[in-house]
Amino acid sequence: MDNLAHTLAGLAIAEAGLRRTTALGATTLAIAANLPDIDAFIYLVGDGIDALAFRRGWTHGILAMLVLPVLLAALMRGVTRLRRPRADAPPSSWRWLIALSAIGVWSHPLLDVLNTYGVRLLMPFSSRWFYGDALFIIDVWLWLALLVGIVLSRRRTLRDVRLPQRPAQAAIALVAVYIAGMAVSSRVGRSMVEHVAGGDRAERVMVSPVPLTPFRRMVVRDFGDRYQAGELTLGAAARYQTIGETPTGRDTELAAIAARTPDGAAFLSWSRFPRFAREETDDALYVRISDMRYADVRGRGWASVLIRLSSRDADHRAFGTTRSSLPSSSSVTR
Repeated sequence: MDNLAHTLAGLAIAEAGLRRTTALGATTLAIAANLPDIDAFIYLVGDGIDALAFRRGWTHGILAMLVLPVLLAALMRGVTRLRRPRADAPPSSWRWLIALSAIGVWSHPLLDVLNTYGVRLLMPFSSRWFYGDALFIIDVWLWLALLVGIVLSRRRTLRDVRLPQRPAQAAIALVAVYIAGMAVSSRVGRSMVEHVAGGDRAERVMVSPVPLTPFRRMVVRDFGDRYQAGELTLGAAARYQTIGETPTGRDTELAAIAARTPDGAAFLSWSRFPRFAREETDDALYVRISDMRYADVRGRGWASVLIRLSSRDADHRAFGTTRSSLPSSSSVTR
């Protein structure tokens, strides 16, 4: 999920009754809820392909879930000793700082696993990706519910109203019900697609949430040699509409060559539904690897890598030719 969602989750947990368990309780939860995203430093030393291969791995995995809370709690303990506390502030508690740090840090991969991008929960012991396919990566309904709960609980606290944590608790419960409903509908949606679409049965099916509309899903069906993209409308009478089909291109010789390049291997370590397509100019041959989660049936999307092949590899004719105006660099991520 995006960092606003993570921050709101941490603050909602704080307002739900934990902010006054220790000094800097709310701050600890807000930082902890975002802490696994320290892997974003990869953008300072690498490019987009490096980020795809590295992010949501080491700092989101099981080992980080044990180490990061301790490091953050130690940092916040040091801060509480350096600053002058307010008269009404609770005392600093090492036990609670550890607990809040753990709750916040653990909330992060639990939210990240809900979308189609996925997260490697078992790193560094396994690089397997886990996908929930329940929420779009930016979910305004989640934002709204948590924000309202936070604001109402904060106002009740400032006015010294009894049980000020109730709105935040209700918001968290509402979000949990919403997530469960979205997860179930996506899972049921996969069966609906196979039933409504008819024809060949797909090897894999992804039913992906879309922005703003909980009752509509984008669909990718993997038939081995081709992908089918479609749109599913949920309701009393489910409706599935095919958008188009495209070859996967993955069982060709040029695909194997592209996959063995450093950029190709890095992209494929992240990709879930890889598509290989040949693109050619007057003086060069390229293979574009894209991912059908974030691309249309022609492979256009924000996540792709363009690999320029050597003159020796250019002799292979494993793909149909597509001529276009392409950059001369060896790889580009879009």
